[in-house]
Order: sequence, then structure tokens, then C-alpha cells
Amino acid sequence: MLYIGSHVGFNKNNQLVGSLEEALSYGSNTFMFYTGAPQNTRRYPIDSNITKKALDIMKDNNIDYSKVVVHAPYIINLANDKEEDKFNFAVNFLKEELSRCNDLGIKNVVLHPGSHVGLGKEKAISNIIKGLNLVLGKVDVTILLETMAGKGTEIGSSLEEIKEIIDGVKDKDHIGVCLDTCHLSDSGYDMADFDKLLDKFDKLIGIDKIKCVHINDSKNEVGAHKDRHENIGFGHIGFDKLINVIYNKKLEFIPKILETPYIDREYPPYKYEIEMIRNKKFDPKLLDKIRK
Repeated sequence: MLYIGSHVGFNKNNQLVGSLEEALSYGSNTFMFYTGAPQNTRRYPIDSNITKKALDIMKDNNIDYSKVVVHAPYIINLANDKEEDKFNFAVNFLKEELSRCNDLGIKNVVLHPGSHVGLGKEKAISNIIKGLNLVLGKVDVTILLETMAGKGTEIGSSLEEIKEIIDGVKDKDHIGVCLDTCHLSDSGYDMADFDKLLDKFDKLIGIDKIKCVHINDSKNEVGAHKDRHENIGFGHIGFDKLINVIYNKKLEFIPKILETPYIDREYPPYKYEIEMIRNKKFDPKLLDKIRK
């Protein structure tokens, strides 16, 4: 079974119904959203009536809600405790986000591990573990640590760093991983050897911990540490390698989420990229078709 979708919007008025309708317009059978703007703390109450309506529509469209994912805001940085107030803010805001997801019935939340901002990796990983242990277990929501590109002082650009964090987390039932193909490639993992990467992941962490995969091509060569997403088949990873990831039997029941850029910052590519993925056939003229 292929679970394929993209990042979609979530607004104050339509909330989950609006997210679902956007996803359906792309031919998706799953999706990912933020419960508010990823760059700030402004949030509004979750409307349970809208949520119920969305769940009814999902049933009518055979969408498995357990495969729908939320992404935590970018502004949460558990790695930084230079100022106690900032660390406490990150912990408390993450708690609030998990509570909102619990109200929505969402089970998996993707989180960037954080950036050490000069503290060093050892201290940063210790801070992340501390923060996660303060947050997890309050509600039945699992945090998925996203694999990162290694830009700047990012933590989580190697499987070993992800493993170290998970090893330190007390509540193992509520911690998992989100693979990002662009980030993996940019951090130095060759996606041509994806099966070997999964074998390594399984030995280090356990493949059962993978709960989501972000499907993105990369504007950069392997190991560039830049994190610049590209449309499917138009980057340095390439269509065939990404298809191998998407249809890998070991990840068959894991939701695959597109975070590829809008064309000319205006046109969403997801409907067309999903068609290519379902057909397993690359269209080199895709971007021109979308512009029309």
C-alpha cells in the first residue's frame, strides 16, 4: 500500500477540513500539516466539530487518519540552553503542540532535533534528551526526530546522533524517526545505497522506529550540508533513486510526504509529482506543464 501526500495548509477557519480538502485535490491519501505558523507561537483553539467533520470525510475517502502527520514549529530548539528562559520556552511550547495534536487525534509529530548554537554537540544532545524527557508521556503522541542535513550547527545529521538521543529517552514508546531524503543526501548518505542505509538504521536504532519519510530531491550534491529541497527528479538524487525509497518494501506502510518547492513560488507541484510517483515514470517537462 502506498501512502503518499504532501505538506498542506491549516488555517483558523477550516482547520483540519481545509487541510484534508487540499490533500484530496492533489490525489493524496495522507498529508502533513502545522497546527499554526511554523515560525511563531500564535495559535488558536482546535474546533472539535471541524475535526469530527474531517474524520467523517476521511472515512468516505478511505484515508487512514493514523498515517496523517503534524510537523512541530521550527522555532522549537531543545538543544539550546544558553538562556534558561529559551530552553523552558521550547519545552513548554512543545508540550502545548503535543496537547493540540492530542486534541486533533494525531499520533505522530515530526520535530527537528535542534541546533547547538555554539554549545557543541555533546551538550546539545544532552539538552535534547533532557527536553524530550520533560515532554514525552504527558499525552499519547509520538515525537519523530527528523534526520537533518547538517547545516550550521544542526544536530541529527547522522544516524549515530539520532541513536544517542533515542538511547537517552526514557519513554521509548513515544519516540521515533522521520527520514528526509534531501537531508540524508545533503548530510552525506548516498541514496543510491538506500537499502544499505536501512540495514545500518536497523542495526543502530531499529527499523520499526521509522514512522514517516519526507520525500524531497536535493539541489545539492551528496554531502553538501545545505538543505535545499528540489522537485522530484530535478535534483541530484534523481527520480529513480527516490522511487526506490518510496516503494521500498521495508517502508511499505510508512507515510511518504512531499515537501518540494512551489514552482516559481506560486504553483504547488504536488498533484503532478504524485501522479509521476504513482505511474513510476519521470516527466522532464513537468515544471513547464505546471506553469501553464
